[in-house]
Amino acid sequence: MCLTGVDYFSTLGYQPGIAALAAGALSPFATLVLVLVTLFGALPMYRRVAEESPHGDGSISMLERLLSFWPGKFLVLALIGFVATGFVITITLSAADAAAHLTENPLLKSVLGGAQVPVTLCLLALLGAVFLKGFNEAIGIAVVLVIVYLALSGVVVADGLWLVAHRPQVFPDWIATLRQGYASPLSLIGGALLVFPRLALGLSGFETGVVVMPLIKGDEGDTETKPAGRIRNGKKLLTTAALIMSVFLLTSSLVTTLLIPAADFQAGGPANGRALAYLAHRHLGETFGTFYDLSTILILWFAGASAMAGLLNIVPRYLPRYGMAPDWTRANRPLVLVFVGISILVTLAFRANVDAQAGAYATGVLALMTSAAVAVTLSAFRHQQRPLGYAFGFISLIFIYTISVTVIGNPEGLFIALLFIAAVLAISLYSRVQRSFELRVSSVVFDESAMKLIKSFPIRPLRLVAHRPGPFTQAEYQKKELRTRQMAHLPDDAPFVFLEVEVDDASDFSDVVEVSAVMVGPYGILKARGSSVPNTIAALMLHLRGKGAPPQVYMRWSEDSPLHLALKFLIEGEGDVPPLTHEILRRAEKDRDRRPIVHVGG
Repeated sequence: MCLTGVDYFSTLGYQPGIAALAAGALSPFATLVLVLVTLFGALPMYRRVAEESPHGDGSISMLERLLSFWPGKFLVLALIGFVATGFVITITLSAADAAAHLTENPLLKSVLGGAQVPVTLCLLALLGAVFLKGFNEAIGIAVVLVIVYLALSGVVVADGLWLVAHRPQVFPDWIATLRQGYASPLSLIGGALLVFPRLALGLSGFETGVVVMPLIKGDEGDTETKPAGRIRNGKKLLTTAALIMSVFLLTSSLVTTLLIPAADFQAGGPANGRALAYLAHRHLGETFGTFYDLSTILILWFAGASAMAGLLNIVPRYLPRYGMAPDWTRANRPLVLVFVGISILVTLAFRANVDAQAGAYATGVLALMTSAAVAVTLSAFRHQQRPLGYAFGFISLIFIYTISVTVIGNPEGLFIALLFIAAVLAISLYSRVQRSFELRVSSVVFDESAMKLIKSFPIRPLRLVAHRPGPFTQAEYQKKELRTRQMAHLPDDAPFVFLEVEVDDASDFSDVVEVSAVMVGPYGILKARGSSVPNTIAALMLHLRGKGAPPQVYMRWSEDSPLHLALKFLIEGEGDVPPLTHEILRRAEKDRDRRPIVHVGG
């Protein structure tokens, strides 16, 4: 929970200030709406995600399972763009707010005052240095940071509530301010609902909660397919974190709104981006305030570390499997340099301003939560749970409304997300094209019928005749045999086996090739299933290669246009099979004497 909390609980560092800036005196009521959405919307939704995706894939894997082939892949890539937006802005916003606590600290203000951008960049560089060295050993620090930060925040909030209780005029003044702006309870409720989207970044942390599920201890009887204990304890984690955060959100919003003048929340004001720290310094002394600043700075910095860990988890989990990432993305250190570089550019673009980044952060967070809401809604209907499906559907509408208002009010968040999506798609498609000539097969599996057919041909080299799959008769196979022997000048006593490849999902990059066999009269036919015809043929031939002469395959040239064939290969896994198969074999086997042979005729 603390590992999740460095992301989730750290939003207390800036959430009360952003809420006061967005809603003014209405901030506690707008925060109440946020808490209700948290407990009765986001929490049930992510408990369902924990149940259906307990292996750390989050809600993205649920949508990936709902859509197959290329639509599913492109949806995942788009969501990864929003993930990148949310996590990168988490890194930059958290670093910017940590820098604000440093530069506004009374003991450091004379030295660091006005150095918001340089301090933020230094914190980002430090974060990158930690990950370049290795972060696994340091993750336990999150437990200490969260406990200390929540304890100190509890002291600040409790002191604020005590002050409110002992200053009789504070509460009536607040009520009077509300009455001036809102004539009736209905208008007050309407105002709170309208402001809610600007507070939505207080929902961050749920996606991180399901990402860390592989670290949660389960029962002794748990299996990889049915980790019941892990799911149960994952739901406890999400519920406990949501309850703790809800209490802190409500109480911190109340005390900061009632005790801090509205002008101090404005840009450049002493409470801007650091409302609780402002109260700590003002009412509990500079020493306590400095300790609170230190705890806030560390947990905000670790929130960036949590987001970086999320990025390092999500990119290798999906993109290499799709063939849509260069080989170096499997290594953490190059990715760390890329993400730190992007974070530096975003920081410079926003001038390390916490308020300016709030909209972009909310866009990334809400996009993931909206996709999760849609995923659990579709899942409920798929499992014939109609009442639950309608409930999740209503939650989906809330999130769709929220992200729509957020995007309209802060289009820079969508702009950044679209830039990330465009970059992910461009890099992914370029990588897919570049890696298309890889073998792309994790293993080749022969069933008993295929093994029996291969063993019945002891003569080497083994000859395969590529043939388009279909319900062909013996006469049609006989015609194909005659044409092949004429084309390749094969003698009548040279045996061969027909090979038919069926593409199951061309959008998959790596696949297990499954091979079976049938007999049509005297003709043996190997039937293989894979994600690409040329790659499957190449993998099968390399698998059949023994110590003697390498196997040979006979094909015919295609008569389609080269451009059409190239697109067909990339999209449908077919294309101009002979030269593609030869190129894949050439790259996979550098020794020409060991390389299977491709024969092509007219």
